[in-house]
Amino acid sequence: MEHGRLFIFLFALGMSCRILSAIAADAPPPRQEEAYTSPSVETAGPDVPGCEASIPFRPLTSGPKAHWFAYYDKHQFDPSDRYVLGMEVGFEDRAPGLEDASVLGMVDLRDADKWIPFAESTAWCWQQGCMLQWLPGTDAEVIYNAREGDHYISVIQNVFTGEKRTLPKPVYAVSPDGKTAVGLNFARVNDTRPGYGYAGIPDAGASERYPDNDGIYALDLVTGESRLIITLAQVATAYADETTDDGKHWFNHLLFNTDGSRFIFLHRWHRPDGKGRYTHGFTARPDGGDIFRFNGHGMVSHFIWRDPQHLLAWSHEPDSGNKFHVYKDKTDEVTVVGEGTLTTDGHCTYSPCGKWILSDTYPDRENMQTLMLYRVADGKRIDLGRFFQEKPQDIQLRCDLHPRWSRDGNYICIDSKCSGQRQMYLLDVAEILGRKD
Repeated sequence: MEHGRLFIFLFALGMSCRILSAIAADAPPPRQEEAYTSPSVETAGPDVPGCEASIPFRPLTSGPKAHWFAYYDKHQFDPSDRYVLGMEVGFEDRAPGLEDASVLGMVDLRDADKWIPFAESTAWCWQQGCMLQWLPGTDAEVIYNAREGDHYISVIQNVFTGEKRTLPKPVYAVSPDGKTAVGLNFARVNDTRPGYGYAGIPDAGASERYPDNDGIYALDLVTGESRLIITLAQVATAYADETTDDGKHWFNHLLFNTDGSRFIFLHRWHRPDGKGRYTHGFTARPDGGDIFRFNGHGMVSHFIWRDPQHLLAWSHEPDSGNKFHVYKDKTDEVTVVGEGTLTTDGHCTYSPCGKWILSDTYPDRENMQTLMLYRVADGKRIDLGRFFQEKPQDIQLRCDLHPRWSRDGNYICIDSKCSGQRQMYLLDVAEILGRKD
């Protein structure tokens, strides 16, 4: 064992020297082609008093600045599971303003969790960041949203060479092949759901309940060409009821299925008194055709695709109430998942092997957030930890765990303010997923 530790230390020391040489030359660290080695994870000690974990974990980032990744349904880990994306800011006590830039970077798990900055963005929010994610089909490029003058854009950048190109519109979700994206009006989202849109650019259709020139657009990530594929007026009028003419409408939460043949979107509008909202869940083809409403009962929250035909969502169904449901796309088939076990809304994803559901909770009465795994085959739930978060004065300043899988499924990364400051943490679940019980 001691010989193994000495080898790891010497290996890490050698790697550090190589990377430090590159940094001294003001250049990104060179890509290393050595065989993948899983990062070690050590149990955090008393220096993180707000964390109660049942498995090994460690902080990936530390102060004086805050770090986080944001949303749960994006690729945070690169294909080798070496680099973990994140964002960095110097404040946490207010919403971002027009000129507040976030630093984009990545943690090198093979170099003592070194933070490597590579870009900045002034198009971000606390809950979903700037949509930073690894671009599918590459091991070196990321995509993220930014602001250029009076409009939002997206940027594709090689994090090792710095080479970048801009696209004329921001993205929300990227197809699995990395060639297409869908997006929406982030200024309108900022008006209707603070904490999920971007500040600084006014919504041109702010006075209209459901404009016919605003909605979801498709963006070709190769050519930069875009076109409006689903409008707010189209959906609001096609699925009109006694509530749809009363509040302001918007689209939110877009996500491609696992083969890119369809995507999900939420249609939302405010209640007349402004206290609460209605939500319906839809799927459609990437060209905006073949729209299907899988839930029209007023409440759909977090969701994830299981496969090209099935999606998991926390939603309301008249026969079962508020629960996690699996929907078969373009049918009326609905099945409850986790009855009596998964009892609260959470940011849900399937493990890469498909056998486990990862989810979290909002803070309970003790201000603790719970991170959990649920085994689909037999309904076994394993609580991985509880994390303290002091209730913020402004709800959009909260820090959800937003758990994200590594590509190999051995690790989970979360955002947490358990230390009093927003930071990222790495948890080791390899032993749990390898158990036979």
